[in-house]
Amino acid sequence: MYKNKQVIVIIPARGGSKSIPRKNIRFLGDKPLVAHVIDTVKQSKYVDKLIVSTDDTKIQLIAHQYGAETQFRSPKLAEDDVPLDPVIYDAVEKEEKKLMDEFDIVITVQPTSPLLKTETLDYAIKQLIDNDFDTIISVYDDRGLSWGYDEETQSFYPLYKERLNRQYLPKTYRETGAILGSKRSCINENTRIGDNIGLIEISKEESIDIDNYEDWWVAEKILNKKRIILKTDATNIIGTGHVYRCLSLASKLTNHDVMFLLDENKPLGIELVSENNYQYMTHDGDTDLIEKIMEFNPDIVINDILNTDVNYMKQLKDLGYFIVNFEDIGEGTKYANVIFDALYEHQNNIPNLYSGPNYYILRGEFYYQPFKHLKEDVTEVLLTFGGTDPNNLTEKTLDAILATGYNKSITVILGLGYPNKEDFESKYENNINVRVLKNVKNMSQYMYNADIIFTSAGRTMYEVASVGVPCICLCQNERELTHVFGNRDNGFINLGLGINVKDEEIMNTFVNLVNNFDLRKELGKNMRYIDLKHGYENINNVLHIKYKEFKKDKKLRENEEHN
Repeated sequence: MYKNKQVIVIIPARGGSKSIPRKNIRFLGDKPLVAHVIDTVKQSKYVDKLIVSTDDTKIQLIAHQYGAETQFRSPKLAEDDVPLDPVIYDAVEKEEKKLMDEFDIVITVQPTSPLLKTETLDYAIKQLIDNDFDTIISVYDDRGLSWGYDEETQSFYPLYKERLNRQYLPKTYRETGAILGSKRSCINENTRIGDNIGLIEISKEESIDIDNYEDWWVAEKILNKKRIILKTDATNIIGTGHVYRCLSLASKLTNHDVMFLLDENKPLGIELVSENNYQYMTHDGDTDLIEKIMEFNPDIVINDILNTDVNYMKQLKDLGYFIVNFEDIGEGTKYANVIFDALYEHQNNIPNLYSGPNYYILRGEFYYQPFKHLKEDVTEVLLTFGGTDPNNLTEKTLDAILATGYNKSITVILGLGYPNKEDFESKYENNINVRVLKNVKNMSQYMYNADIIFTSAGRTMYEVASVGVPCICLCQNERELTHVFGNRDNGFINLGLGINVKDEEIMNTFVNLVNNFDLRKELGKNMRYIDLKHGYENINNVLHIKYKEFKKDKKLRENEEHN
C-alpha cells in the first residue's frame, strides 16, 4: 500500500482464444504465457491484491501455482464479443464484497503482454497516485506515413500534412493493451476510463501484444535475448584481428544486446569499432575493468584478448557469468566455459576447447565471394600483412617482388595501424605497377581479383582460403609459427618467420609460383576442400549446448543453497 491507496490488479485470462488456441497456457520460454505477467505483477511494490479472472480450470491451476488468486467469471462474461469493461468491474466488485472494503486504484494487465516490466507497472501506478489523472494507458510511438480510407468515395487519403522522415513526423501513439489503470470511481460495467487521461510511453519490446503466431515468435526472440559483452582491443603490437573477429561476431548476434568493451588507452580498437557504428564502453586498463563489466551486467562475457590471467577470469567466474574465450592459451583458460581457437589446433587436452578452421568466423563480405577461377598468366599480385604489420613485411616482400623483374600489377593494402604510410607511399609513387591502398572496405574483392597473395600467417589465411587464391605466407612472430593451418595441404606456401626469410627465398618462391601453373592449381584446389562458411553456425551450436548446461548447473546449485 502506498499513501494509503489500495491497489488491485486484474489479469483477464480466458481459455477460448482463437488466433492461437489455448495461448494463455502455452509455454512461452520456460513458463506459460499467463505466468509471465503474474510474475511481473507479484514483484510490484505498490500492488496489494492480484486477481486472475478466468473461465478455465487449467488457467486457474497455473495461476495458483505461480502465486495468484483467481476468480471464476460467468460463462456470459467469457463470450467472444464481451468487452473487458464488465469483466473488470465484475472482478473488482466480487473482491470488494469479499473484503468488505473498497480499492482506490484498479489496474488491468493483459496476459498477452509477457514482456511488460515491473518498473513500468510501478511507474503507471505512481502516476495515478501522485497526479490528477483518472486513467493511465500504456502506449508506444507509432508515428509514420499513415493513410486512411474513405468508404463513400472508395479512395485513400494521407493522414499526414507533409512527407518527412519518421523521426521528424509528429508523435502518434497506439495503445499497447498492456496496462490500463484507473481510479476506482471511474470503473463501472460500461467503462474503465475517466475524463483526465495520462499516457505512458513504453518501449517497443514491452508493447508486444500477442495476438497471432508472428507476435509469439517475436516475443520468444526477445525473451531469449542475451546481454553480451565483447572484451577486445587492437594495437600496433597485437594487431587488429581480435577486433575484426568480434565485429564479425557482433554482426551475427542480431538477436542480442551487444556491447564492446575497449581499453581507452588503446585507441586503434576504439577507432575500428566506432567506424562500424557499434555500441562500446571504455575502461582504464585493469583499474576498472571488472567494474565496467558489472555495470553492463551481461549474461555472457566474450574475451578476445589473447592470453587471459587467472585473477581476471576468476573474478568473472565468481560473478556468475558464462565466459567464452577466443584464442586463449593463458592460465585463465581453466575458468572459461568454452574456448574457441581456429588458429591453434591444440594437441593437449584442454576441457571445453574447440579448435581448428571449423570455428573460424568469416567476415560477412567473404560469404558471398565465389572461389577464384585461376588463369595461367599472373597479372595481379596482392600484399596484405594485417592491420599493423609490426615487422614491415610489406616493404620487404614488395622489394623482393620488384627485384625479380615482375612488371605486372601489384596491389598493396596497408592496415589501419601501419606506421609511416606516407613514407611508404612516397617510396613507390613513381612505380606505375604498384598501387597502394589504405583501410579498404572490400578486402574480399581485392583477394578475389589477385592471382597470388602474400600475407602473414594469422587470420587472413582463412579469408584467402575462402576465395581459393594461392598464397605465400611470412609469419610475423613466433606465435604465428604455431598456426598449423598455413601449409601446402591447405593451399599455402609458408616461408616461416618473416624477419629471418632472405630476400632471395622470397624471390625464388614467387618466381616459381608465377611460372608453375600446376602448382597454383593444386594450391587453389586444396583450399576448395576447406569449409569456412559455417564457422559461426558451428560456434553457435556449441554455445547453445554449453549455455544450456551452464544454466541448468547454476539452477541446481541455487536450489541446493536454498534448501
